[in-house]
Amino acid sequence: MPKHLLILTGVVVLAASGCATPTSHKSLASFLKAHENTVSGTEARVGAADSIAIIAPKILEIDSEARVVRPDGKVSLRLIGEVKVAGLTAREIAAKLKELLAPYYHDPEVQIRILSQPGRTYYVLGQVASGGPQRYTGRDTLMDALVRASPTSIAWKSRVKVIRPSPFEGKRREIEVDVERMVKTGDTRLNVLLEPGDIVYVPPTPLGWIGLKIEEALYPVRPVIRAGTAPAAIGDIPDAYDSERRGSGAGFN
Repeated sequence: MPKHLLILTGVVVLAASGCATPTSHKSLASFLKAHENTVSGTEARVGAADSIAIIAPKILEIDSEARVVRPDGKVSLRLIGEVKVAGLTAREIAAKLKELLAPYYHDPEVQIRILSQPGRTYYVLGQVASGGPQRYTGRDTLMDALVRASPTSIAWKSRVKVIRPSPFEGKRREIEVDVERMVKTGDTRLNVLLEPGDIVYVPPTPLGWIGLKIEEALYPVRPVIRAGTAPAAIGDIPDAYDSERRGSGAGFN
């Protein structure tokens, strides 16, 4: 192995083994707090393209109605007309509908169920076979995400990162989870519950990283290498053709 590659390998291994920043207690608490809460259809907030169902047995105008939230955040219902529901939870929508129905019904009973939320996603990136945006269901854990994404042979499963982005300074959170240890020991305390917009990043192992860098360095010259080997294969064709022609006595006038 060339000297500069040996040095590069040593630097990578040293950085990987001794220079990792430990997860702060504050960052860890922000993820585990989410894991302690119950995340269900009643707590999720509705957005455009989400589907909701209305259950109101005593209010025939809207009972058993299903609606898809329009881009303007509203749904149209009989008797009460246009209702803005985007940004509200199922419970808040039910309370809003009760208030709008109060002039027509005494103490109306309404329940809302969220049927689907196709616009809510989290992301799995890095050394996985099926990465990219994943549909958020409300009960997705880190382990769920990795099982669906299928880490590759060079995935560094002891250094998986979960990143919770935020547009506000100081609100971004990141933790590092030893998933390999979690699988071996069965200790799922760090199997954090994901939220919409979370990023799960699976880095390559140090040797895998070196292999990827070598692949990246060779990429521009691969067409040249292929072009250099192609004439040898093609050059055999005229010779074979000439031998066949000479053997059959064929010629050109």
